[in-house]
Amino acid sequence: MSEFEQLHPSLQYHVVNTLGWSTLRPTQLAAIAPIHAGAHCLLLAPTAGGKTEAAAIPILSRMLKESWPGTSVLYICPIKALLNNLEHRLTHYAGLVGRTVGVWHGDVSQSRKKRALKEAPDILLTTPESIEAMLISVRVDRPTWFGNLRAVVVDELHAFASDDRGWHMRSVLQRLEHYLPLPLQRIGLSATVSNPTELLDWFAPVGEKRVVGSASVSTEADVTIDHVGNLENAATVISRLHRGEKRLVFCDSRSSAEQLSSMLREKEVRTFVSHASLSVSERKQAETAFGEEKDCVIVATSTLELGIDVGDLDRVLQIDSPSTVSSFLQRMGRTGRRSGSLRNCLFLTTNQDAFMLALGVTHLWSQAWVEPARPPEEPWPIVGQQILAATLERGEWPVNEVISLLTICFPELPVNGFRSTVEHMIQRAYLDSAEGLVRIGPEAEREYGRGHYRDLLASFSGTQLLTGRCGNAEVGYIDPTVLTGEEPRRLLLLAGRSWLVKEIEWAKKVVWLEPAKEGGKARWMGGARSLSREVCQGVRAALVGGAPPAVQLSQRGKIELAALQEDLALSSDADFMSRSEDSQMRTWTFAGTKQNRTYARAAANGGERIKFDALSVRAPAAALMLEDHGEKPVQLTDSELANFAEGVKFASCVPLPLLGRTIIVRMFASSGSHTSS
Repeated sequence: MSEFEQLHPSLQYHVVNTLGWSTLRPTQLAAIAPIHAGAHCLLLAPTAGGKTEAAAIPILSRMLKESWPGTSVLYICPIKALLNNLEHRLTHYAGLVGRTVGVWHGDVSQSRKKRALKEAPDILLTTPESIEAMLISVRVDRPTWFGNLRAVVVDELHAFASDDRGWHMRSVLQRLEHYLPLPLQRIGLSATVSNPTELLDWFAPVGEKRVVGSASVSTEADVTIDHVGNLENAATVISRLHRGEKRLVFCDSRSSAEQLSSMLREKEVRTFVSHASLSVSERKQAETAFGEEKDCVIVATSTLELGIDVGDLDRVLQIDSPSTVSSFLQRMGRTGRRSGSLRNCLFLTTNQDAFMLALGVTHLWSQAWVEPARPPEEPWPIVGQQILAATLERGEWPVNEVISLLTICFPELPVNGFRSTVEHMIQRAYLDSAEGLVRIGPEAEREYGRGHYRDLLASFSGTQLLTGRCGNAEVGYIDPTVLTGEEPRRLLLLAGRSWLVKEIEWAKKVVWLEPAKEGGKARWMGGARSLSREVCQGVRAALVGGAPPAVQLSQRGKIELAALQEDLALSSDADFMSRSEDSQMRTWTFAGTKQNRTYARAAANGGERIKFDALSVRAPAAALMLEDHGEKPVQLTDSELANFAEGVKFASCVPLPLLGRTIIVRMFASSGSHTSS
């Protein structure tokens, strides 16, 4: 029996006769047997490689063969826009065989959620945060609602695994199994990663597992780097190039996306904009219109890096550079779908650092290298959050059951750390304790209890944005820092248009806007990106040896590279290079953000703050310090720990020694500990 013949007969019929496919792709065929067998799977394919169908078709087949009742499949995505985008496609596939699909996330109305609870769709599209909201809700009958679950599909698994959302997602899935007679079959969909087996072992620690698809990196593409110098020049290039074609332009900040889209509209280019701070209606309007247009530009942040379908693209352009090869591959992979077409990406760099980063990323890509998908170590703040969320879910429960659950949710962490975290949370009144039982304490209610514990369900710190409104229409979300200070006439850029601020209702977090003809400013708070050692070594290799053959440089790019090579005069034999700049020694280490932060702290030695970035350190006698490599363990003082902890949500739920371990392993390149000052 062939792989295709293993599918339920109804699906075989509809694949050929309704969908009109003569066959399935190799990855889709290879996924059928292991998914039918109930194995945990990691399905690998490049962007637009058919991963959704590789999971959905065998899952629907198994659903039919085994007559799964009720809501039996969760389909989890990292962003709501991707869920909305997938709803139509999955509804179509499921509807062919008489099954249903529902969507549940923060933008879905209460009426739709009530209907879903009543009708129990076979497949539910959702986010980890929405699942957790259901787990702690008194309005959800958890055993009834979750009791029929058989499988979970996690789309863009590599995106989850790259930060703490991955730990949170995996723990929530484990908590679901409390209501199930059998463990959930876990199916992850991922772009190319260098460690697929390790990623699958992390995603599904127990049970039979299969990696399906290729983890190899293709270097067949049309890649060019052009150094344009500023955003205005980038807008000019975009307006003149590739006319008549559909172009997707990636920016790595919402501010630059807004500024660029405004510049392009001034040049009479049909332009749409998409980023996370736009309202749902604005994003949908942009993505729908862009999918139907032929001669236009959509300016987007990383939200469109994921698998959201915006139709067949002709070109991808990148303002400056992403910080990882994985991100570059995702973005470039939006092109090349048409038969005979080649994937392509044009970098338009606006400053020297971005030009060097583009060189580093493309150098590694030309070597067929891509990052591993690996979650951050020591996720103790997420442990604290999960203790609170699980306690809300269970009510009052024994401490030993808390510890037992944590050992299953976080098998990589030591049991004594769980015990000390629970004890710490009792001492801080986040938990109440009596006779071996714990329940939510007064401090947890005070800090997180607003809006049905809404703040507890958001696992990550972030600026509280205000909603921009024009009449009854919601335009988007505004960083409050752009609204501070005295200005007689405050103008903003949002959704690619200019707005005049008429009134700010701080208590309601609403900004009332009206259209304006003049320009404005766009700003959102965001931390500096951390660069890996590998990417920085890629920069060094390109500066020493030039751009790789797979990458073309424009004439401006060639001039910029030659100037950098002459200025730095790097030697292929030396690991780093030092020279005097502004009465200090600047040492080019190409060691990455974590290592240079470690060097800078060692050089400061408790004194004035030392400047550093991913490529270099500026400090007196920095070269001497680097030759010694400064590999002493980092020990944080109380004040240092407090400063770092400001950006860590749920830090107050974690004992200081464990919090110190979390911060050190994530921020520095050596081991260490926290010491009281």
